[in-house]
Amino acid sequence: MKHKAGGPPQEVRLLGGQWKRSKLPVADRPGLRPTPSRVRETLFNWLGQDLTGWRVLDAFAGSGALGFEAASRGAREVLLVEQDPALVAALQAARTRLKAETLRVQRGDGLAALRAAAGQGLDLVFLDPPFDAAALFEPALRAAREAIGANGFVYLEAPRPWAEDELAALGLALHRHGRAGAVAFHLLRPTAP
Repeated sequence: MKHKAGGPPQEVRLLGGQWKRSKLPVADRPGLRPTPSRVRETLFNWLGQDLTGWRVLDAFAGSGALGFEAASRGAREVLLVEQDPALVAALQAARTRLKAETLRVQRGDGLAALRAAAGQGLDLVFLDPPFDAAALFEPALRAAREAIGANGFVYLEAPRPWAEDELAALGLALHRHGRAGAVAFHLLRPTAP
């Protein structure tokens, strides 16, 4: 990844699938922290490299690295939701450049999109909300739980590890977890209703 001195990366490289090694630009926006490549690599090792047929929602898309990675690996539907108009424009441009027909970009509120997806039985929901929006995490996890199917996954990036009892109260169980610098990352499964 290229970095400006002291700044965020200016691009991220996709790691697998049909667009392996393709670059996504990363805008210099407050709070934007693309998922590091080593974290994405770990996540897709946990999920499996082939997501053929999966339905995916990236609720706080940012750079789009997670959603594009899923689409690159065969997901049949990927919805990227992002509020920032400049980031939405960058996501649309990347979608066009890569001819990512299975990927849709929607400008809007990630939490509202999660709530609208309730009962859809999604295979995977990515949650990487702004770390300074602490009040967003619990409602986003609750809504993600309602959006995934019985065999679905929720991926969460947070500034701290989430404890098993906190997750259980939201209907989720810790499947795998790790830490990379200031980022705690979690792969979650639904608990029985």
